[in-house]
Amino acid sequence: MFDFGARLKELRIKKGLTQTQVAKKLNLHKSTISGYEGNTKTPSIDTICRLAIFYNTTTDYLLGMEKKKMICADGLTNRQAEIVESLLAEFRAKTSVIGQVIK
Repeated sequence: MFDFGARLKELRIKKGLTQTQVAKKLNLHKSTISGYEGNTKTPSIDTICRLAIFYNTTTDYLLGMEKKKMICADGLTNRQAEIVESLLAEFRAKTSVIGQVIK
């Protein structure tokens, strides 16, 4: 079963932030962030969008609609982003080949 609050907490911890820090950055109360993470409060659509932008992910990921994580390419040149995309395609191709060999 999907746990919205656990996903938010995981993303916050990966950023090395406290609930208070996240609340200040998003102009919310710490108790609001705590409520989201504890699944006792439900954020508005606007807040879900703000959380997705803040954590560099998609709203679908936050809502459990996809399990994929995003890699943020902000600050990279177009060429650097192309290289990252090529590396990801290479890793995916090798992973699928390895999976076929194992089966």
